[in-house]
Amino acid sequence: MMVLQKIFRAVIMGPPGSGKGTVSARITKSFGLKHLSSGDILRANINAKTELGLLMKSCIDQGQLVPDDVMSRLILSDLRALGQSSWLLDGFPRTVSQAEALDDAYSVDTVINLNVPFQTIKQRLTSRWTHLPSGRVYNIDFNPPKVPGFDDVTGEPLVQRDDDTPETVTRRLKAYETQTEPVLEYYRSKGVLVTFSGTETNKIWPHVETFLHSKLPYVNQKVA
Repeated sequence: MMVLQKIFRAVIMGPPGSGKGTVSARITKSFGLKHLSSGDILRANINAKTELGLLMKSCIDQGQLVPDDVMSRLILSDLRALGQSSWLLDGFPRTVSQAEALDDAYSVDTVINLNVPFQTIKQRLTSRWTHLPSGRVYNIDFNPPKVPGFDDVTGEPLVQRDDDTPETVTRRLKAYETQTEPVLEYYRSKGVLVTFSGTETNKIWPHVETFLHSKLPYVNQKVA
């Protein structure tokens, strides 16, 4: 049985297409952290028609951003449900206000920032195909579906989202940069931001893994 040295709480950040999903999956598998994705939580609440889910759907349908306090309430509710678990939070916080709300409730040990050149991301995203009902994403260059054009799990057709076109990708990356730079600066000033730069997830991952082993030295020790 593996044990964590202590409760460890981390946030992973990076622009869309930076490999956050892949790195998050490897972290949770290797270190036993619970993975919370704000996108998954958002979809689950909208599908379940919860009070917050209906509120968020209304915002999204009107083309508005979900208010910070609503997003914070939603995510913190799911974090509380994890109790004393160690976790990795993906997709939240996206604003300084959300970061402050998270800090008021929990002590964040580390913020992992994936710094991937925008040109690399553009290439990745325009090769991306999505299974809309689940949110599963494939990339024809490095993570293709088993059967081209179809989801591995359900066999349903994949689509290329409108926001994966080159023009939209450029706008999304700029928007991410504008919105997120203050959050990165917020965590940098607290001394918990660690940035990993590169163009390939498989080359970035060993550095992330080594860093986390240094933060959690007992994670792979077996208990007698």
